[in-house]
Amino acid sequence: MRTVVACLILLLVTANSALAASASERRGKAFAKAHCARCHAIDRRSASRNEDAPPFRTLHRRYPVETLAEAFAEGIYTGHPEMPAFELDPRQINDLLAFLKSLE
Repeated sequence: MRTVVACLILLLVTANSALAASASERRGKAFAKAHCARCHAIDRRSASRNEDAPPFRTLHRRYPVETLAEAFAEGIYTGHPEMPAFELDPRQINDLLAFLKSLE
């Protein structure tokens, strides 16, 4: 019985965490999953697939996340050697920043 109760509590906490994410964070996570996850870890636990690509959860240690907006708008042309050049539109920037902030 305790195991069932513990599982239900865990399920509720997990569901509430997912619901707590803003629409912007969810869109940012979807963008990261589609465009970044082949190299970068985009969650709170896993290692990056490419050892030269920092996990997203650590980016705030290198840069204030808010300062990345300009780089995303102008295009990121540096990073790990296999990183593609890309430019984001304003909504994508806001969404990705919201997601990155959620990982701090």
